[in-house]
Amino acid sequence: MKHDRIEVNPQVMLGKPIIRGTRLTVQQIVEELDSGMPESEILEVHPRLRREDIEAARKFAVEYIAHSVPSA
Repeated sequence: MKHDRIEVNPQVMLGKPIIRGTRLTVQQIVEELDSGMPESEILEVHPRLRREDIEAARKFAVEYIAHSVPSA
């Protein structure tokens, strides 16, 4: 699972997946989306983010879940 915009580094944010070049976790972005926050507001609140970062966080979360569910 390779994502150019996502980084996992044990020395940054306790190893949680983050948006590369920031301290924003994928979890934080996904939670903001889940709460109903529009992308435009997320970008306003986090000015270093780009729309591509939000999409990368979504894709990462979906792929993570898909790969962590044991097969029957």
